Amino acid sequence: MKKVKSTKTSNSLYQSLYNLDNAYGVSGDETEVSAVLKHEMADLYDHFEEDALGNHFYVKNGTDKTLKMMISAHLDEIGFIVKYIDERGLVYVLPVGYHDDRMFINQDVNIHTLTGVIHGVTGSKPAHILSAEDKAKSIPLTEIGIDVGTLTREETLALGVQVGDYVNYRREGDLINNGKIYSGKAVDNRAGCAVMVEVMRRLKNKKVKPTIYAVGSVQEEVGIRGAGTAATKINPDVAISVDVTLACGAAGLDPKDIPIELGQGAAVKFYDWDPTSMVGSSVPRKMTSKLIELAEKNHIPYQREVLLYGGTDAWAISVSHTGVLTGGISIPQRYMHTAVGTVHLDDLEACVQLLLAYINDL
Repeated sequence: MKKVKSTKTSNSLYQSLYNLDNAYGVSGDETEVSAVLKHEMADLYDHFEEDALGNHFYVKNGTDKTLKMMISAHLDEIGFIVKYIDERGLVYVLPVGYHDDRMFINQDVNIHTLTGVIHGVTGSKPAHILSAEDKAKSIPLTEIGIDVGTLTREETLALGVQVGDYVNYRREGDLINNGKIYSGKAVDNRAGCAVMVEVMRRLKNKKVKPTIYAVGSVQEEVGIRGAGTAATKINPDVAISVDVTLACGAAGLDPKDIPIELGQGAAVKFYDWDPTSMVGSSVPRKMTSKLIELAEKNHIPYQREVLLYGGTDAWAISVSHTGVLTGGISIPQRYMHTAVGTVHLDDLEACVQLLLAYINDL
């Protein structure tokens, strides 16, 4: 397991976020981040299982054996997969998960081969020779080569790079200027995983009514694949998905389009839907009303989330088995699906508190 730790603060929620964010785990290859999650979960559960897809189940026994609650936070991050190596040794990739092509140029990346990690940089035509037409468009991701410091295809192959190797951004995340805002390559959804860990940490040595299944799910970024099978295995009575959501604050964004803000609390999901895939959640009112009631009763800052072109584990869980009452608690995030995703620690804390309030109310 890759051990990473920052010494900037002893705050356990931050430490878990740092450790999880800086682990590798592109959809379909979540082994490393799963090991980090297991390390973070040490001594916080009564029983552990892993299924065929790689979902991790951390089970805390409740006093009511008939009542089961599932908390889901997906482990995987977006990334890339090697498709082709040209005669000059440049590596070309396909996206794993949804990407904005504009973000891939001028990046440091890691290629995860069977023999180790190979570093590379992405590049394209220099500005000096771009035509007016070139300047007016973004370069398709599939036309951007990764330079691994070789001059021939044979040299790149000798490094161990092969078609099918996964690639992710090479960047260490951390707090910006020692404040409360954290930026990293995989806060979607290691922030949700950190919230889940912290909930289990605060429940340690405490009795709870429901048996809690804390699930680190896999392959969410490529079609919300893991959470549905995990929920079918558990067959929970209720479930809550913890994930990130779009937040305003970036240059050019209109609050009318993205009304969720950093630092203003947990986002209670009412609705999300991706019309391109028909995936999404219309969260039952009895779930949203209960979450709002608990937030107000316990003075937990919250926001109301309605989102188009989005979906989370909540969708797959809700339609599993014979149907599951499923809610969503979201962490506001700026710069979604880039190497510099940004979240506020106060929002993570609000999500922890709201989840605990819901558990204690069951």
